Amino acid sequence: MSAAVVSTDLLAGEPAVLVLEDGRSFTGHAYGARGIAVGEAVFNTGMTGYQETLTDPSYHRQVVIMTAPHIGNTGWNDEDDESAQIWVSGYVVRDPAPRPSNWRSRRPLEEELAAQGVVGISGIDTRALTRHLRERGVMRVGIFSGDAAAKSLPDLITIVLESAPMSGAQLAPEVATQEPYVVAAQGEKRFVVAALDLGIKAMTPELMARRGIEVHVLPATSTFADILAVEPDGVFFSNGPGDPATADHEVEVLRRVLSARIPFFGICFGNQILGRALGFGTYKLRYGHRGINQPVKDLTTGKVEVTAHNHGFAVDAPLGEPVIAPADAAYGRVRVSHVNLNDDVVEGLECLDLPAFSVQYHPEAAAGPHDAGYLFDRFVTMLAASR
Repeated sequence: MSAAVVSTDLLAGEPAVLVLEDGRSFTGHAYGARGIAVGEAVFNTGMTGYQETLTDPSYHRQVVIMTAPHIGNTGWNDEDDESAQIWVSGYVVRDPAPRPSNWRSRRPLEEELAAQGVVGISGIDTRALTRHLRERGVMRVGIFSGDAAAKSLPDLITIVLESAPMSGAQLAPEVATQEPYVVAAQGEKRFVVAALDLGIKAMTPELMARRGIEVHVLPATSTFADILAVEPDGVFFSNGPGDPATADHEVEVLRRVLSARIPFFGICFGNQILGRALGFGTYKLRYGHRGINQPVKDLTTGKVEVTAHNHGFAVDAPLGEPVIAPADAAYGRVRVSHVNLNDDVVEGLECLDLPAFSVQYHPEAAAGPHDAGYLFDRFVTMLAASR
């Protein structure tokens, strides 16, 4: 989360510095609000969709580095937000657009960053920074501008080292809705789904609503009784930030869903929770997957999809033949359904004896690609078959 914002004046050329926890630093120009931003340094390889990235709750407490050199070309509009605010802690770009050029733009990107108190930096070698993170792994980072940029490097490193790491962080309740709400089905109402908000993006209930699903979005702290109260045909667990090892409450709720044989679909954090509910472990990736160009193979169809990702943790499940769920044999057989072709990371799970499946990536990605949109249809088919 951005802290100690000093100014929101958009002054060209004002100095700023980025400092990693291992002591490496980069100097550039202030971008957005002035002050201090600390968080986990992660890089996003997408060339489009920066507005969706910035408003994705899964980026809570992360400083996002854009590998695409030119950012801000299309400005900021009022239609593409995935949530009610920008969630990134800080923002790093190489060459910000001097002015937006798009008929939907309402204001420049930098103006929106400043208005929401997001401290950023521009004009640094983002390729060198990304290579450093790929070689050393993700780490904590700080962006300092305004009065904070004048502090000594040892003082800045100390500030970074005092910030909380992502491992062990329980963040979903911080970004989830505090009150339930309903997204009405579009056209004929066919099903009711209880969606646990762990950092849900606006496009997720929208895509379900388009398929005739009435979506009841529930807080992350909801109980199994709260889920049953909406009389759902199915249950959905969303994406979200933080370490899945801390999600004990969500895991226990999901185990009750599985035991009741209520159809289940999970995305991203929801995939990790399904993995834990079935008895698999989770682990932190060296630098994660973030972007819109990850190749994933659907082992059910054999097709390769270009997919959108945003995750720093993954499920530790065996590839190959199905296995009996380690947590409880009553859950039956489980298999890895999707795999990342870059590094063999598990990208999906499927229960063969229960109506439940999940994927690690984002079939709801509003900025695209849309190769995986069929997964919502697969969920609808499951709901219909379970009635």
